[in-house]
Amino acid sequence: MAETTTNHDTIRKWAESKGGKPAAVDRTHKGGDTGIVRIMFPDRKQSEHDALVEISWEEFFRQFEESNLALLYEPDSMFNKIVGRDTADKRAHGEHGAHR
Repeated sequence: MAETTTNHDTIRKWAESKGGKPAAVDRTHKGGDTGIVRIMFPDRKQSEHDALVEISWEEFFRQFEESNLALLYEPDSMFNKIVGRDTADKRAHGEHGAHR
Protein backbone atom coordinates (compact mmCIF):
# COMPACT_ATOMS: atom_id res chain seq x y z
CA MET A 1 0.00 0.00 0.00
CA ALA A 2 1.38 3.40 -0.96
CA GLU A 3 2.17 6.00 1.65
CA THR A 4 2.58 9.74 1.29
CA THR A 5 5.19 11.91 3.00
CA THR A 6 6.68 15.38 2.91
CA ASN A 7 9.32 14.54 5.53
CA HIS A 8 12.76 15.18 4.05
CA ASP A 9 14.52 12.55 6.19
CA THR A 10 11.97 9.88 5.28
CA ILE A 11 12.24 10.71 1.57
CA ARG A 12 16.02 10.71 1.57
CA LYS A 13 16.34 7.48 3.60
CA TRP A 14 13.78 5.68 1.41
CA ALA A 15 15.42 6.84 -1.83
CA GLU A 16 18.97 6.06 -0.73
CA SER A 17 17.94 2.61 0.55
CA LYS A 18 16.82 1.84 -3.02
CA GLY A 19 19.87 3.43 -4.69
CA GLY A 20 17.94 6.60 -5.53
CA LYS A 21 19.43 10.02 -6.09
CA PRO A 22 17.84 13.47 -6.32
CA ALA A 23 17.39 14.64 -9.89
CA ALA A 24 15.79 17.22 -12.14
CA VAL A 25 14.36 16.79 -15.61
CA ASP A 26 17.25 17.98 -17.78
CA ARG A 27 15.16 20.07 -20.21
CA THR A 28 13.68 22.04 -17.26
CA HIS A 29 16.98 22.45 -15.38
CA LYS A 30 18.20 25.73 -16.85
CA GLY A 31 20.31 28.48 -15.35
CA GLY A 32 19.25 29.05 -11.76
CA ASP A 33 15.99 27.11 -12.15
CA THR A 34 15.93 23.61 -10.72
CA GLY A 35 12.92 22.66 -12.81
CA ILE A 36 10.90 19.49 -12.33
CA VAL A 37 12.32 17.23 -9.60
CA ARG A 38 12.39 13.45 -9.62
CA ILE A 39 14.18 10.61 -7.86
CA MET A 40 16.36 8.65 -10.25
CA PHE A 41 17.78 5.16 -9.85
CA PRO A 42 20.94 5.15 -12.01
CA ASP A 43 21.87 1.53 -11.22
CA ARG A 44 18.53 0.19 -12.45
CA LYS A 45 18.67 -0.49 -16.18
CA GLN A 46 14.88 -0.33 -16.48
CA SER A 47 14.81 3.08 -14.81
CA GLU A 48 14.28 5.92 -17.28
CA HIS A 49 16.97 8.34 -16.17
CA ASP A 50 18.53 9.46 -19.45
CA ALA A 51 16.51 12.69 -19.40
CA LEU A 52 17.47 13.44 -15.79
CA VAL A 53 20.39 15.30 -14.27
CA GLU A 54 21.58 14.58 -10.73
CA ILE A 55 21.22 17.49 -8.27
CA SER A 56 21.99 17.89 -4.57
CA TRP A 57 19.47 16.95 -1.90
CA GLU A 58 19.53 20.60 -0.84
CA GLU A 59 18.47 21.76 -4.30
CA PHE A 60 15.91 18.94 -4.56
CA PHE A 61 14.23 19.81 -1.27
CA ARG A 62 14.29 23.55 -1.97
CA GLN A 63 12.31 22.95 -5.17
CA PHE A 64 10.18 20.29 -3.44
CA GLU A 65 9.05 22.87 -0.87
CA GLU A 66 8.69 25.77 -3.33
CA SER A 67 6.45 23.60 -5.52
CA ASN A 68 4.45 22.31 -2.52
CA LEU A 69 5.13 18.65 -3.35
CA ALA A 70 4.77 15.31 -1.57
CA LEU A 71 6.17 11.83 -2.26
CA LEU A 72 3.78 8.96 -2.86
CA TYR A 73 5.80 5.76 -2.38
CA GLU A 74 5.70 2.12 -1.34
CA PRO A 75 8.19 1.46 1.47
CA ASP A 76 9.03 -2.07 0.30
CA SER A 77 9.23 -1.42 -3.44
CA MET A 78 10.63 1.02 -5.97
CA PHE A 79 7.24 2.60 -6.66
CA ASN A 80 7.25 6.37 -6.21
CA LYS A 81 5.56 9.41 -7.63
CA ILE A 82 6.05 13.06 -6.80
CA VAL A 83 2.65 14.74 -6.51
CA GLY A 84 1.26 18.06 -5.42
CA ARG A 85 0.34 18.26 -1.74
CA ASP A 86 -3.23 19.05 -2.70
CA THR A 87 -3.35 15.70 -4.52
CA ALA A 88 -1.80 13.97 -1.51
CA ASP A 89 -4.48 15.49 0.74
CA LYS A 90 -7.25 14.31 -1.59
CA ARG A 91 -5.81 10.79 -1.67
CA ALA A 92 -5.59 10.81 2.13
CA HIS A 93 -9.31 11.53 2.21
CA GLY A 94 -10.24 8.67 -0.07
CA GLU A 95 -10.03 10.25 -3.53
CA HIS A 96 -7.63 7.67 -4.97
CA GLY A 97 -8.26 8.80 -8.55
CA ALA A 98 -6.82 12.24 -7.72
CA HIS A 99 -4.10 13.48 -10.07
CA ARG A 100 -1.48 16.14 -9.63
